[in-house]
Amino acid sequence: MDDEDKTGVVAADLSFPVAFGMTRADADLIGAKWDTRRDHIQPSEFILRGDGRVMASTYSNSPVGRMDPAETLTLLGFLDQMAKKAARD
Repeated sequence: MDDEDKTGVVAADLSFPVAFGMTRADADLIGAKWDTRRDHIQPSEFILRGDGRVMASTYSNSPVGRMDPAETLTLLGFLDQMAKKAARD
């Protein structure tokens, strides 16, 4: 819902891209929920591999459901362990 300037402030210290100005067509493209009452996209978060493929994602249909930083680190550790295990097998 934020405009480009506010999004820039929020994203300034982050090491990953943050989108702004999402449209209904964008939501449909990524399979996200569109809140018709307030006319905006609901939280949609992705963990991407180095090649850009989606490794994990979360979608919400309300303000609840955003990725928690600590849980995300736990998930990344788990996915890393599974990848290392698969490489050994």
